[in-house]
Amino acid sequence: MMFDYCRISCAVPNVVPADVDNNVKEICECIAKAESLGSAVVLFPELSVTGYTCGDLLFQSSLVNAAKNAVKTIADATSSCDVIAVVGTPVLVGFDLYDCAVVIAKGRVQGIVPKVFCDKRWFTSNGIFDLSFVNVNTVFNGFSESYAVPFGMSVFNVGNVFKFAVAVGDDINAPVATPDLLTLKGAEILFNVNAFEQLVGRDENLKTAAQSISKRNVCTFVSCSAGKTESTSDSVFAGASVIAQNGKILKVNDEFIDGGYMLTADVDLGPVKSNRIKSETFKLAASMLDIDELGTVDIIGCDAEKCCGELLYVSKTPFIPEDKHARINRCCDIFNMQVEALKRRVEVTGSKLVVGISGGLDSTLALLVAAECMKRLRRPSTDVYGITMPCFGTSDRTLKNSLDLMNLLKVSSKIISIKDACIQHFKDISHPLDSYDVTYENAQARERTQVLMDFAGKVGGFVVGTGDLSELALGWCTYNGDHMSMYSVNCDIPKTLVRWIIASLVECDYFEGCGDVLNDILGTPISPELLPPDAKGEIAQVTEDIVGPYVLHDFFLYYVVRFGYEPKKIYDLAKKAFQTDFEDDEIKKWLKSFYRRFFTQQFKRNCVPDGVKVGSISLSPRGDFKMPSDAVSKIWQSQVDEL
Repeated sequence: MMFDYCRISCAVPNVVPADVDNNVKEICECIAKAESLGSAVVLFPELSVTGYTCGDLLFQSSLVNAAKNAVKTIADATSSCDVIAVVGTPVLVGFDLYDCAVVIAKGRVQGIVPKVFCDKRWFTSNGIFDLSFVNVNTVFNGFSESYAVPFGMSVFNVGNVFKFAVAVGDDINAPVATPDLLTLKGAEILFNVNAFEQLVGRDENLKTAAQSISKRNVCTFVSCSAGKTESTSDSVFAGASVIAQNGKILKVNDEFIDGGYMLTADVDLGPVKSNRIKSETFKLAASMLDIDELGTVDIIGCDAEKCCGELLYVSKTPFIPEDKHARINRCCDIFNMQVEALKRRVEVTGSKLVVGISGGLDSTLALLVAAECMKRLRRPSTDVYGITMPCFGTSDRTLKNSLDLMNLLKVSSKIISIKDACIQHFKDISHPLDSYDVTYENAQARERTQVLMDFAGKVGGFVVGTGDLSELALGWCTYNGDHMSMYSVNCDIPKTLVRWIIASLVECDYFEGCGDVLNDILGTPISPELLPPDAKGEIAQVTEDIVGPYVLHDFFLYYVVRFGYEPKKIYDLAKKAFQTDFEDDEIKKWLKSFYRRFFTQQFKRNCVPDGVKVGSISLSPRGDFKMPSDAVSKIWQSQVDEL
């Protein structure tokens, strides 16, 4: 089954300048290795057939003829596999020599892409919009079949599954950059064959360029450069390779000087396709530029389904960087965004802050944000009121943690038991006290919200919301209860990320002296604590036993909202990510539950309070996610049933 997956290899063979036989042998071995790895495309450096540093030897007919013979040998190496090879070689057309990338697959030359901004000493420049056709046996030797080959900038179509284009050398850096034209024409992957000499700082520049090109063009960008076995008469070549997508580096060769290696990465083109649909800027640019002159070439003979294999690795936590340093930086950045957003609201209103403290993750993060907000405003910490409201399900552990944290932060703290108020309310509506149903639970949530709202009015403050993105997605909040506040600081942060933000603050000792209590909060089971504790006084109501594991729901949320993937693809990704954690049937069960909850609970999201946006996913109805409350999930549920 095809899910827009594509495995790509950058091959940097041990090229010897002017030794075409050696270079062809190296290239063919790399093609065989790429096939064994299951790669759809293998990319080689600029002029890898002859070597980039041949100089005036390119005027020698012996070298050019050897290159003409080499292409047939390389083509033969692809004849029995589904690997597409993009190889750099000089190509003589009439009396003009071109610096080209040749696209080869299934024993055929599928296209020739000449360099536009080339070195005029040796090569002829081909115009950006100059697309013509050449006979394969005119420009190369040894092909038994005579056929026309596209010559010029083109977009290559692989079975209507994915599209790619090729740019040679500095064409990617020109003022009129070819990547922009090629991607606006439809190329989802942009390959750059090059031979950039190594200079101090070049590696970081390459990464920055890859991020910029892939983000600006909403594409996957792959760059492969000549390696260390090129001539070092005047320069050294590093063999740098990088694969980036939508502004993010997927894989890079970190060796400063390298050669004789292959870099391989699995790419999911789904984000590229999804982002292009959503990006008004990209679509407007495509409509404004007249690029009909660029051709589209169908790759002949390749099995598109074989080209689109499987992803070997999928992160369990798409919201959270896996690298520790990057994760801590991301979490601290988000925390600062929360603080600054709340700070601005307080600057405008002059209010104090009221936070309901449960001893759980969400209210803990909200309290930390509120405390830091007042610190930056140079206002007393006592202008933050933390109110803990114990009731039927409150455990000694969460109550103690609530009080300890408020004491350490030196905020104003208050205990207001809501037991008697809830008991009176149950009497008023004739609800049995031992009926632990939704009324029993929601009454407590609404009573807590009423206390917070009224207390805020009393002290001249406003209520800081604590609910997170995961709860909004699942509707795991009481309408007009914890669902409501005057400003929400966690509304764009999924539950799994809330945990990591607190952990990162502990790691950085952001709140001195609070580490022990924060760590205990991190170790407390997630619970609304609305049902009485068990016989040992422990938490009896564990949220994830009811709604499902948050790590799964946050995973589903990311791919449902961010990229709009179909259930079958999300299920496939989840099976790969959680293959050692959950059985397939369990993943399917919670995926179906996610869709049911996500659709039926939209009415709660349509009237949420203001809140700070921190990432690419938001469920605010005021611009980020618009959906009718009465939409049905029939299509998605039926697709889950068919899994």
